[in-house]
Amino acid sequence: MTKAQNKKNRWLHIRLSEPEYQKINGYYQQTTCRKLSQYARNVLLQKAVVFKHRNQSLDDFMTALIELRKELNAIGNNLNQTVKKLHTLQAIDEFKSWLETAQLQRQKVVEKTEQIQLKINQISAQWLQ
Repeated sequence: MTKAQNKKNRWLHIRLSEPEYQKINGYYQQTTCRKLSQYARNVLLQKAVVFKHRNQSLDDFMTALIELRKELNAIGNNLNQTVKKLHTLQAIDEFKSWLETAQLQRQKVVEKTEQIQLKINQISAQWLQ
């Protein structure tokens, strides 16, 4: 197509009521079109319009994974602090108390890892149906 053929220099004016405009704008917002004029042109010329599709189960899964990742990061930071502290301890009594704390943190990591595995299994079973 030459540049002259692609140039859009003709106007089409229409008047809409507020509810009509809101409805059309709502449809436009659900598409991948960058401009309302592009969406209207595609609809009027009966061209394909690509609508955005959101997978709610995937959104829920991602939200759960983000929360688990935050918790795992916090636990990992605590473990790193524990190891650094263990390297600086001199007395045996201090060492024992920090060792018990490290065991508790390790148990939390194991529990969160099991939760992640359970979520992954649930989502995969849902997707395989």
